[in-house]
Amino acid sequence: MTKSIFTCLLLLAGFCSIAQGFKISGRVLDAQGEPLIGASVLEKGTNNGTITNASGAYTLSVSRSNAVIVVTFVGYSIVEREAKANATLDFTLAEASILNQVTVVGSRNGNRSSTDTPSPVDVIDIREITTKQGQLDVNQLLQFAAPSFNSNRQTGSDGADHVDPASLRGLGPDQTLVLINGKRRHQSALVNLFGSRGRGNTGTDLNAIPAAAIERIEILRDGAAAQYGSDAIAGVINIVLKETVDQLTANANAGIYKAKYRFDNKNFDGLNYNVNLNYGFKIAEKGFVNVTADYNFRDHTNRANTVSDEADLARRQYGDPKINNAALYYNAKVPLGQNFQVYSFGGINKRKGDAYAWTRFADDDRNVPSVYPNGFDPIIASTIDDRAVTGGVRGIWKLWDIDLSNTYGYNKFQFDVRNSINTSLGEGSQTEFDAGGFQLAQNVTNLNISRYYKGILQGLNIAFGGEFRTERYKIFAGERPSYYNYDPTLAGGSQGFPGYSPADVTDQSRSNAGAYLDIEADLTKKLLIDAAVRFESYSDFGTTLNGKVGLRYKITNSIALRGSVSTGFRAPSLAQKYFNSTFTNFVNGEAVDVLLANNNSDVTRSLGIPKLKEETSQNASIGLTLNPAPGLSVTVDGYYVKVKDRVVLTGQFSDEDEDIGNLLKALRVGKAQFFTNALSYTTTKGIDLIVAHSAALGVGRLSTTLAANFNQMDLGPVNTVPRLRGKEDTYFDERERRFVLASAPPSKINLTFDYAIDKLSFMLRFVRFGEVKLANWDYELDIYNAKVQTDLTANYKLNKNFSISIGGSNILDVYPDMSLPALTESGGGWDPVQMGSNGAFFFTRLGFRF
Repeated sequence: MTKSIFTCLLLLAGFCSIAQGFKISGRVLDAQGEPLIGASVLEKGTNNGTITNASGAYTLSVSRSNAVIVVTFVGYSIVEREAKANATLDFTLAEASILNQVTVVGSRNGNRSSTDTPSPVDVIDIREITTKQGQLDVNQLLQFAAPSFNSNRQTGSDGADHVDPASLRGLGPDQTLVLINGKRRHQSALVNLFGSRGRGNTGTDLNAIPAAAIERIEILRDGAAAQYGSDAIAGVINIVLKETVDQLTANANAGIYKAKYRFDNKNFDGLNYNVNLNYGFKIAEKGFVNVTADYNFRDHTNRANTVSDEADLARRQYGDPKINNAALYYNAKVPLGQNFQVYSFGGINKRKGDAYAWTRFADDDRNVPSVYPNGFDPIIASTIDDRAVTGGVRGIWKLWDIDLSNTYGYNKFQFDVRNSINTSLGEGSQTEFDAGGFQLAQNVTNLNISRYYKGILQGLNIAFGGEFRTERYKIFAGERPSYYNYDPTLAGGSQGFPGYSPADVTDQSRSNAGAYLDIEADLTKKLLIDAAVRFESYSDFGTTLNGKVGLRYKITNSIALRGSVSTGFRAPSLAQKYFNSTFTNFVNGEAVDVLLANNNSDVTRSLGIPKLKEETSQNASIGLTLNPAPGLSVTVDGYYVKVKDRVVLTGQFSDEDEDIGNLLKALRVGKAQFFTNALSYTTTKGIDLIVAHSAALGVGRLSTTLAANFNQMDLGPVNTVPRLRGKEDTYFDERERRFVLASAPPSKINLTFDYAIDKLSFMLRFVRFGEVKLANWDYELDIYNAKVQTDLTANYKLNKNFSISIGGSNILDVYPDMSLPALTESGGGWDPVQMGSNGAFFFTRLGFRF
């Protein structure tokens, strides 16, 4: 890690040495000629900005003579103008309708740029990155654009094959809050049970939201439970939908992997393609409806042929699942008079997936040779329905900004198993099964009220409001042959994924009410302080009070210091409380039926396992933002997060255990595990570094970005119960500890060069993924050493309406270090790690804009 940090510092020094640019200055006034104090002045397309002083004056160094300057102030229309080198540029802002106001996550004051906030905020322009990357879904786009964002594609991980778990700063997927247009997004109904990421966690399915519908994504990299709610321990991701009108955009993308480690002679596999359309209609004078239709297809890859001895082979099919993903989204606002609007947004997503499970070989006890003479590869198929809709009214009444909304979200998983068999039915068994599934519904009513006082101190913003949320979680059973055992001497249920039985059926709900107060004040022209407090009451976990204090101090116009301290809270999800199932796991290549018992089961009660309780957190961060030269911006942020009573999935107790062995034998399962607050605490420490530079080079312009995250997680002692004292190594064993630690890779470094000459641009990117250590089924470490991936893209704008991109990701065909398939969690030559195990990917993209 030290070597990586030193390399980053050398690159930073290099950026500083080549920076050059131009200065502009001027004043920002209202229509009456009065100065607007604290107006945001930003160079478009960068994080380079400043704010106006007490006389409305500003001075800003920009990267080029024709830079576009964007000026915003709460309650006023946005103004954009092109600058001239070393010129005076004054702005007059007109009072705006509510439709024109800007919000940045991390501050409830609309008068903030992303570098003015007390906490670090990344603002990612989706249109910009989609033209230069081969990734087609939101998770993978963010994986390569934001250093502290981590996501793995999984394989052999049941439901997690169909929904990619994702997280910030190495914390759990359920410890990051996702918003759309500032409103809470529902989580997926899935609880991740397998794979190397997000084990035991629920999370939000970002891939249900088409990238074509998104204008930008704001990532708040700081604890924000006091500002936004109890799931925001790691941070907040706010997805801002498009608002364009009278413009049709369409994209067609296609890509394919260079094949390797297959059993056949195919040179390419894993075909990906995507088509999307976006169009906006005007409504009334300043209203609009923006609609996006998106379809994405991803085919299987196979990287199973990694061993010379078939005895070491666990799966004949190992790779990405096949996915068909279709979405329709909209975003609408309609004015009601001058100061009010009604708004609505949302959409539907339908996904069908086919994922291969572990192979049942010909001589496997769970095979019926007369049906499958060569054994079989079960397919776990999913149908995922995701829906969401938000409606609200927002307006300004006597200078108070009032926003009342209601959001409903729904996510349903239906599992089917194909190419399978119920062994206990013998030759007469069907080979396709309805295996049941689960669903989650959430309804949120939200009220936010705020006001900005420009005459108090150097500017004061007061915000307060409340939220009422209800959630309902269900498990529904599959058809009888998918779970039933018709012959006790043989294995029962559908192979690959046993169906949910009537004993698993669950229908549970809860409610949550919260209220917050957020005060943000510019005490002086240089010092900003933000303080927030939030009270929440859960129907099943009681009450909590959390607070946050943040500050930003401008040492000079080019250097600012920022930091915050906060507390957080996360109630275990309904899935963590009530999920139960019997599934098949493979230990050293041998099939074992495992009972995942919920928190109210006979197993947990017999062991004295206590009821799940909430996770609490303590967050601290300190950072520095610098604009040391025109066209150059630097942010460095250090952070510390301590999460107490971390909810995890335990290790597996066997039917030979003296305490519960007889109970498990009576239930006809070989092992059992459950959710519990097993970790007394985890501590996560790290540094985020982002350096962005833009300057003329030859006849074109070179933009360079260095984005790096360095992270370290430590696990505290294991919380156990008296009856299991001395069994801590089973209660939360070394394998499970390593999976938690692997969710916080020690580093990820992204160095991107973007060079543009007139209509032609090139993007060259190097991504270094840090080392990951996982424990295999022999409890030995499989070490995945640091690797560098190289990406290259060329983009050409044929005219104002058409563009084409051609490129490749991981063009040098780098793979992670290989492991023994029978001993990995996934049953392949690699556990799922950040860089993936599919090798080189080549793509092309056609863009249309009318």
